[in-house]
Amino acid sequence: MNLRTILSLVVAVAVSGMAGPVLAYDASPGSSSSDPCNQVIFSAYTPAPFSMDHNNKEVPPKSDFSFLASKATSSQSIKVIIKGQSVPLTVTAVSNGYLVKGKLPDTVKGTYIRVEIFANGPNQCDRADGWLLKVAN
Repeated sequence: MNLRTILSLVVAVAVSGMAGPVLAYDASPGSSSSDPCNQVIFSAYTPAPFSMDHNNKEVPPKSDFSFLASKATSSQSIKVIIKGQSVPLTVTAVSNGYLVKGKLPDTVKGTYIRVEIFANGPNQCDRADGWLLKVAN
């Protein structure tokens, strides 16, 4: 064996020894399912989200809306904003989290809106979600 072959083998062994720790590195630690902020979930949107394919319906102005927030949500931090306006909410504890209710603002008529939800989870992490509605005239 010549020196070049021995050197090539040493480099190959050294590189393969480093591959294990490199492959074990998680480049996105915040995306793991054990992240407590991933447990903050919003669901059961009422009225149903607008969709051209599945729910092509308008809701009347000043309609009531509601959604569920999971138990991991800080109930005091829940807020809803529609067209830049903060909406008054009623938050009630239920068995699987919180039932959040509100009413569309008077100024929203004849347009599409996004009901924007903001809340904090464990360790004050921020979560946001929402859904689209089409409001009649």
